[in-house]
Amino acid sequence: MTAPAPPSPNRLGPADLLSLGAHGMRTRPLRAMLSALGIAIGVAAMVAVLAIPASADQALQDKLAAMGTNLLRAEAGQTLMGGSAKLPDSAVPMVRRIAPVEGAVEVGKINAKVYRNDRVGKDDSAGVSVFAARPDLLPVLGGTVRTGTFLSPANQRFPAVVLGSEAASRLGIDHLDPARPPQVLIGSSWFSVVGILAPMPLAPEVERSVLIGWDVAEQVFGFDGHPSTVYLRARESQVSAVRSVLAATINPAAPNEVAVERPSDALAAQQLTKNTYGALFLGLGGVALLVGGVGVANTMVISVLERRREIGLRRALGATRGQIRGQFLAESVLLSGLGGLVGVVLGVGATAGYALSQGWPAVLPPVALAGGVAVSAAVGAIAGAYPAMRAARLPPAQALA
Repeated sequence: MTAPAPPSPNRLGPADLLSLGAHGMRTRPLRAMLSALGIAIGVAAMVAVLAIPASADQALQDKLAAMGTNLLRAEAGQTLMGGSAKLPDSAVPMVRRIAPVEGAVEVGKINAKVYRNDRVGKDDSAGVSVFAARPDLLPVLGGTVRTGTFLSPANQRFPAVVLGSEAASRLGIDHLDPARPPQVLIGSSWFSVVGILAPMPLAPEVERSVLIGWDVAEQVFGFDGHPSTVYLRARESQVSAVRSVLAATINPAAPNEVAVERPSDALAAQQLTKNTYGALFLGLGGVALLVGGVGVANTMVISVLERRREIGLRRALGATRGQIRGQFLAESVLLSGLGGLVGVVLGVGATAGYALSQGWPAVLPPVALAGGVAVSAAVGAIAGAYPAMRAARLPPAQALA
């Protein structure tokens, strides 16, 4: 009579593997928490590095959509001999003849220094520029007045000045009292501050300047009426075409002396530079994740050494090598996955906090959130592969000795 075949070992289902893996974490909570911390830091860094530039990009797109990408700036460049060129005083009327141009305006540079009061040393000016401006400057630039009023036909003939947002900050003027408006000293003449502009990213030179009326600039400072910069808006579909003929239109005799720029291109270039730094920090987050993976592997190796008797007992009771291997691999993946989840939460919090402080919309790319957990689980699987195989190779007798 033949002996009955030995029963086949029961298979461990996914729920059983997860239960065994979680049991190993529960028995050593402090070690598990410290191991998961390294993974969490790496994932948080990677999520934040992907999400913060995305938030900045969205803020930039919103800003450009509000201000428009159809703004062009033409300014006086240099002559062939290296001297400073001048734009003709007929520049704006000539520009307005270009059919796709929707609006054009000019400003003129004034060679004068600005002081908060007359007790400041002559060499200690606020470091801001002075421009003669027209009343229709803001509609073309898409700017707004934060407080007060802008130059108008009524006040541009008088010593009234409007401050750019950065200039106001440097001069220490943050609000206006209509009954007693603050004054600033331009050269040797006092001017009353009638308005402060809101930030204008497309015209940073205006943000760092003070604006006075065209007429008073001629009367007080002997301004010659030649503009230093011309701003214009063109139809969105014709911006490139207008840009190509702008220099020759402004100064037909010497178009090479006119520099034409599109301010939105400069903002996009600045954002590209920020994204380059983001790639660097993404690499640093990857290094932190690698270090966390090494920590998980070390924890699992120590866990195998400490649980030799448990492994031997389970093998003696019929557990296969595959089941032992699956148990420790599941524990490693759970440990890393827990760190990944915590890292994603930390990354989301860091992104939201930073975006809020900058006034940006918080953008959380789905690939960063799902990828954080997936990458951490993959790191856990790789880190736990060797300890799991080592546990599976332990002979039951040796493990119980």
